[in-house]
Amino acid sequence: MKGKATVKPGLALAPHTSCGSPLPMGVSRTPMGYNFALFSRHTEAVSLVFFRTNAEEPVAELVLDPEFNRTGEVWHILVKDFDPSLRYGFRLHGPYDPQGEGHFFQPEQVLLDPYAKALTGGSDWGVAYRRKGRRVDPLASFQRRCLYIEDDFDWGGDRPLNIPLEESIIYELHVRGYTCHPSAGVEHPGTYRGLAEKIPYLKQLGVTAVQLLPVAEFNELENTRVNPVTGEALKNFWGYSPLAFFAPKAAYAVNGRNGNQVREFKEMVKALHAAGIEVILDVVYNHTAEGGADGPTISFRGIDNTIYYLLDPVTREYLNFSGCGNTVNCNHPWVRHVIMDCLRYWVMEMHVDGFRFDLASIMGRGMDGEVLANPPMVEKIAEDPILAKTKIIAEAWDAAGLYQVGAFSSHHRWAELNGRFRDDVRRFLCGHSSSVAPLATRIAGSSDLYAHNGRKPVNSINFITSHDGFTLHDLVSYNHKHNLANGEDDRDGDNHNISWNSGVEGETSDPAVLALRHRRTRTAAVILLLSQGVPLLLAGDEFGRSQQGNNNAYCQDNEISWLNWDLAEQNGDLLRFFRRLIALRRQYSLFRRDSFFAPDPAAGPAEISWQSLTPGQQDWSAEARVLAYQLHGGRGEPDFFFMFNAAAEPRTFSLPSPPAGRRWRQLIDTAAVSPADIIDETKAVAVRGARLQVVEFAAAVLIA
Repeated sequence: MKGKATVKPGLALAPHTSCGSPLPMGVSRTPMGYNFALFSRHTEAVSLVFFRTNAEEPVAELVLDPEFNRTGEVWHILVKDFDPSLRYGFRLHGPYDPQGEGHFFQPEQVLLDPYAKALTGGSDWGVAYRRKGRRVDPLASFQRRCLYIEDDFDWGGDRPLNIPLEESIIYELHVRGYTCHPSAGVEHPGTYRGLAEKIPYLKQLGVTAVQLLPVAEFNELENTRVNPVTGEALKNFWGYSPLAFFAPKAAYAVNGRNGNQVREFKEMVKALHAAGIEVILDVVYNHTAEGGADGPTISFRGIDNTIYYLLDPVTREYLNFSGCGNTVNCNHPWVRHVIMDCLRYWVMEMHVDGFRFDLASIMGRGMDGEVLANPPMVEKIAEDPILAKTKIIAEAWDAAGLYQVGAFSSHHRWAELNGRFRDDVRRFLCGHSSSVAPLATRIAGSSDLYAHNGRKPVNSINFITSHDGFTLHDLVSYNHKHNLANGEDDRDGDNHNISWNSGVEGETSDPAVLALRHRRTRTAAVILLLSQGVPLLLAGDEFGRSQQGNNNAYCQDNEISWLNWDLAEQNGDLLRFFRRLIALRRQYSLFRRDSFFAPDPAAGPAEISWQSLTPGQQDWSAEARVLAYQLHGGRGEPDFFFMFNAAAEPRTFSLPSPPAGRRWRQLIDTAAVSPADIIDETKAVAVRGARLQVVEFAAAVLIA
């Protein structure tokens, strides 16, 4: 019958079809069958291709009729007797003119559906996906197919936790790296289930949310480099190279076949929620695994290159603001639609609680790469009603030098990774000049960045370390990066670490150096966890994990990146310190303010009082190396007095007068040996006299 889709000759399966519907996108089940819908503005012909499991050749290819199976720019078809165990993809015909109009249609490729909820292959970490009978192919690990996923998971009443940002303590981890080491002691290492097995540890630590490095499908085998010392093949371990935005990574499941990865991801979320822990995803909408013009054609490039990517208006080369070969055209109306559908899917169907947007400043660029004043993509995310209670956190910079910390968006919904907090705290911890005044601003919630347009301390996500850079142990143990194992001649990774090795580069047995490192680590923890804003802690920092000085371990699928859980016992005193600090933060609301400190004493009783060594005397000069302040308790809470010394010698602080009828008792001394480094409030000993000495690079905290 004229106008109906036709079956390509010579194929075994001839399903019954009808016109279908342009919505919803992707594949969906209807009472009449399964509907497939794909957007492409510039294609001339579309085929829907089906495969059986492990089959190289298609079992059916349906050629869509442009009059019957197209509405506007959406191609669609209803397959009435579709077997949902079949795999599928799309073949698109059209002009191939990369340097002219910018089109990249390659009908020899079967492309992934941008709305695919799961992919076949890639279920075994580090094993190239090759269909049976096919010779070795350098692109084999990219050649995946799409799966239909039935949304039939029993959530058992699971609902969003909606933990307020001011109550949050975020813990960044890598699903595989967190439990892959034999010392993790889990039944299912390196998986969603393995992470769920660590829930008792997470609860004991006291964090309220896990922030997962990318879990959307990626190809860990895309890295072609080797370790020059060991010859070990390197991988894309971190996963910042998405293949399919909607699909959870199969290799992170115990059984990542036939869509089980979706079920196992949901089981992990459900278990974390039952323990009161939220799930935040690190999402990558700034680029894809297709890379530059010499990269593989997987999906977007072959579907509509000029729509999905930013291209130079003259040369038609890819604009590369991501540093990864291409840049997603986030502010194109259709691409915005795809991203919003994806975010809503992860919230509605996968029950995640928030997102950390990688290189989020790219979402503020226009069609030619220009920086927009009011980016539609950024505003749309903030105003979307489905995401209204979802945490949205911007990495407010990109790889082309655009740095927007404090200026990413004026919308109160957007929190930002506060890179200035990281840098200013690191400078103080190294004893740099002109570091005391910036430190005070960061401790108080970064009002210079967020107060001017009505935002609050919770818009600042405070961190000192993250996956990208040194661990906290390495920050006090290395002056320079040591990235030779990455196979790039030590050219990769940031050279501006703002670190100090405490006297010896790398590992040492010198007791004086070790003691200095220990107290600097604890001092950093005090600043991070008791400052205003939302703390983000890198997994393993709480027990001294090292990456051997590697500050860009994106390719290290080995003990450089895996958490060695033996350290939790070996450095149990440090772990105890972190646990008690987290408990202290959660106990007292004055560490979790939802407003900035009143700048004018006339506004009422003082909320915070700054000093140098003497009450009432401040020193914000470049030469200053000490900072102290009193947090004035309210609503029945005690006062606290903090002293930080980044000088090269001990300094003696004069204490302010405690509130009437109270005495100062010492809770924290980062120079003391555990358990005296942090003491239970009920056992804290009263301070004798009105002065207290704090040794070099240490911190002390008193409670009244």
